[in-house]
Amino acid sequence: MLQFGFHNVRTLLCLGAHSDDIEIGCGGTILRLVRENPQVKVHWVVFSSQGPRRAEASLSANLFLKGAAHRKVVIHDFQDRYFPTQWGDIKKCFDELGKTVSPDLVFTHRRDDAHQDHRVVAELTWCTFRDHCVLEYEIPKYEGDLGNPNVLVPLSEQTAHTKAQHIVEAFASQRDKHWFSAETFLSLARIRGLECGPRQKFAEGFYGRKITL
Repeated sequence: MLQFGFHNVRTLLCLGAHSDDIEIGCGGTILRLVRENPQVKVHWVVFSSQGPRRAEASLSANLFLKGAAHRKVVIHDFQDRYFPTQWGDIKKCFDELGKTVSPDLVFTHRRDDAHQDHRVVAELTWCTFRDHCVLEYEIPKYEGDLGNPNVLVPLSEQTAHTKAQHIVEAFASQRDKHWFSAETFLSLARIRGLECGPRQKFAEGFYGRKITL
């Protein structure tokens, strides 16, 4: 299996509809990337984070980006669950991103995600960053929309547990939800690790729709 490293990623763009999406979808990969390439410039954008979730989003970004030499965290306050009706205003944010950021790698939502807010962010990502390496992350949810990711990033056991701990620590407002637990995040990472082969216990899965080598 052909393997790639993170040393060529000079600028990373992380996009999330809600305040915990980036962390759940690709938090382990971000921890690993920053550890292996601390000089990477990270642009972290959350589109909906209102009330106490705004402070949680800021806390979490600092936890996951600790050690990164360059970071910019932007937190918007678009209305949760209503992204399709806010398309024009969100598109303006993407237009501005396209003018100011030229990422080597983009993490975003999966275009086939069951959540309407997630799909809007995914679609606008592809509208804006057409000539970039885009990896779509997955988020477990009640709707059961998980698929078969074709890009897998192995994680050490320590990294997988650190990801889960950071999420539970940062997002106190979500702890009463039946699915929000370290066990949920570790369970999916364990399944993706199994798919990596016999030498790997944990991993994160992504969808790479178009990658040029």
